[in-house]
Amino acid sequence: MAAVRKPVLLGLPDAAVHGRPTGPGAWSASKLGGLPDALPAVAAPRPVCERCRQLLALVVQVYCPLEGSPFHRLLHVFTCPRPRCGSCGARSWKVFRSQCLQMREKEAPDTQRQEKGLAAEDWCEGADDWGSDNEEMPSPQLTLDFGNDSNSAKDLDCTAQLQDLCLQETVLAAALTVPPGEEMALPSVVPQFLPYYICVVDEDDYRDVVSLDHAHNLLREYQQREGIDMEQLISQSLPGDGNEKYEKTTIKSGDKIFYKFKKRIAACQEQILRYSWSGEPLFLTCPTSEVTELPACSHCGAQRTFEFQLMPALVSILRSANLGISVEFGTILIYTCEKSCWPHNQQTPMEEFCIVQEDPDELLFK
Repeated sequence: MAAVRKPVLLGLPDAAVHGRPTGPGAWSASKLGGLPDALPAVAAPRPVCERCRQLLALVVQVYCPLEGSPFHRLLHVFTCPRPRCGSCGARSWKVFRSQCLQMREKEAPDTQRQEKGLAAEDWCEGADDWGSDNEEMPSPQLTLDFGNDSNSAKDLDCTAQLQDLCLQETVLAAALTVPPGEEMALPSVVPQFLPYYICVVDEDDYRDVVSLDHAHNLLREYQQREGIDMEQLISQSLPGDGNEKYEKTTIKSGDKIFYKFKKRIAACQEQILRYSWSGEPLFLTCPTSEVTELPACSHCGAQRTFEFQLMPALVSILRSANLGISVEFGTILIYTCEKSCWPHNQQTPMEEFCIVQEDPDELLFK
């Protein structure tokens, strides 16, 4: 019996984030760039690069509580945007997971949030059913706050100010950890990419209404350049469908994976994020032993499971807000504790794991 394919949801860039939103409207929003928001009673992550020891820039913030869980759940992905650290692979990337118990009786109902101009969209149906007796692996949801409330955009409360003070403390702490004889240039500002909210679409729904002409054109170009039978490529099913039949072909394995990647994303090239809790990642290049030898959760020892990945389209959107910074990658695969463990009274984010795959052919993504 064929395995059921996990649903895939796509993150797309949406409206710009104005000002510095605070409170639940900030940490329950998924966004790219800007500064990390903190859950109640949990410090915002302020990681430094393992190579240059300077503060990392936030790439994405993803709000993704799990079905059947009593926790708010927030993931942050950071990178070092400095050119000399760009070749360090996973050493220049960090992933952190934060959680806190929900207090539903103290939170405003969804109807009130919408009246204030805050929109939300779940990753999957039933995501708010916290009383579920289903003992299967929890499914994810992602709630997106589009930040249309002009008042929240102008409001900078004490929480935001305290977070900014924490930045200064982090920089000083990083300086103290620099080995003797080495120097660290303290940045005057934290490196930031321009912030945008992220909206969500279901991949299956999106593919139903978008033409695959672009994918076919790419395959024709490849056929002309490499002398490969295009029909053989098109006849191959998408990865993870369960009934996929691989035909013999003269394509090298690396090229085959790359063009499967291109074919899969052709219907929605603007996707910057693919979310599929406990699903299958979409590899850009041949997976290495890292994928089969994932490190266990550093706290509970459970295995890590795939949760989401960052896509090539994100590279061109990550524009500098202050220091002329930039970043290059193919795809970033994010793996998290399959139990989503969270110790009692934990007040600092827990580090997770990522795999960096470089872009094998930057020209085709332009």
